[in-house]
Amino acid sequence: MGSPTRKPTQSNSRLTADAYADGILKHDRIILSRAITLAESRLKSDQLLAEALIQKILAHTGKSIRIGITGIPGVGKSTFIEAFGKHLTAIGKKLAVLAIDPSSQRTKGSILGDKTRMDELARDENAFIRPTSAASALGGVADKTRETILLCEAAGFDVIIVETVGVGQSEISVRNMVDFFLLLLLGGAGDELQGIKKGIMEMADGVVITKADGDNKKRAKQAQADYQHALHFFPPSDSGWIPKVLISSAIEHRGMNEVWQMVDDFKTFTKAKGFFEHQRTEQNIEWFHSSIEQLLKREIMQSDSLRKKMETYERSVVNKSMTPGSASRKLVEDFFSSLPKH
Repeated sequence: MGSPTRKPTQSNSRLTADAYADGILKHDRIILSRAITLAESRLKSDQLLAEALIQKILAHTGKSIRIGITGIPGVGKSTFIEAFGKHLTAIGKKLAVLAIDPSSQRTKGSILGDKTRMDELARDENAFIRPTSAASALGGVADKTRETILLCEAAGFDVIIVETVGVGQSEISVRNMVDFFLLLLLGGAGDELQGIKKGIMEMADGVVITKADGDNKKRAKQAQADYQHALHFFPPSDSGWIPKVLISSAIEHRGMNEVWQMVDDFKTFTKAKGFFEHQRTEQNIEWFHSSIEQLLKREIMQSDSLRKKMETYERSVVNKSMTPGSASRKLVEDFFSSLPKH
C-alpha cells in the first residue's frame, strides 16, 4: 500500500479574508507576510481577496507614523535605517521596514538584498523587514506599498519606514503615502547645493547628513550649515513646519535620538494644526485616483482581444498613421465597447 495522502497544511492552503485578518490582528508574522504577497499578486482572484482583507482590517490601521526615507546613491540608506531602527526598537517601538529594491526593466528581476544588508535589525523581535521589488512602478516604490503599510499597521507596528530606490523627480510617489519624508545626504561630496534637485529638497520634512564620523565630521557640519541656510530660501511648507538639518553616524550610533525627536516633533506640530489628518485624507484621494488608472490598464491587459488591438495601435503609432493620443483614446473606446450591455 502507498503512503496515505496528506492533507494540505494551512501554510500551503488558500486562506479566507477572515483567516488572514484574524492572523494579522493576532500579530502573526507568517500570515502578515502571506497577506503582503497576496496583495502584490497580479491574479484577479488574489486582488479581490486582498481588497476584501484590507476592508476587514481597515478599522485597525492609521495609528502608526509613516516615514519615507530616500537619498542619493552611496549615502548609506540601509546602514542608516538599521541604526535608526535599532534605536526605535530599543525605546519600545515596533518597526516595519518596507525596503523597495530597484528592478531590472529588462528582466523585471530585483536584488532584494536589503534584508541581508540589515542583518542585525532583521533578527530583532520588534522589527519586521519586507524587501519588495519596485518592478515597473514609478516613484521608487512598489505599486502595492500603500496596502502593505495598512497590513503592517493592523499587525501592530507603530513605525513604518519606506525605503525608496533613490532620488528623482518621481519620488513624489512616496511623498504621497507617508507622513514624514526624510532626505539623506552626504557631506563633502562636491557642490552639494548644485547636486540636489530643488524639487526633492522642497518635499523633505527633514534632512540628515550621514556618515558624520572620522574625517567626515567637519565636512558634515559644514554641509549641515549650508543646507539649513539653503532651506530658508524655499517657500513655506503647507504644514507650516520648518525642516531641520541634522547630522548622524550609523557606525557610531550618533544622532538617532535627535532624528526620532524631529519626527515626533513634526507629528505633534502637524496634529495640533490639523495638517496630519488632512494630509492623510489627501493621500487617500490620490490613492483612489491612481487606483482607477491602474485598474483600467490591468483590465485592458487581461483581455486577449484588447491586447491584440493595443499591438495594432502600437504599430500605427510607430508608422505615424496615428498619434499616441488618438491611439490611446481609440483603445479606451474599444474597452468600453467591449463591456456587456445592460
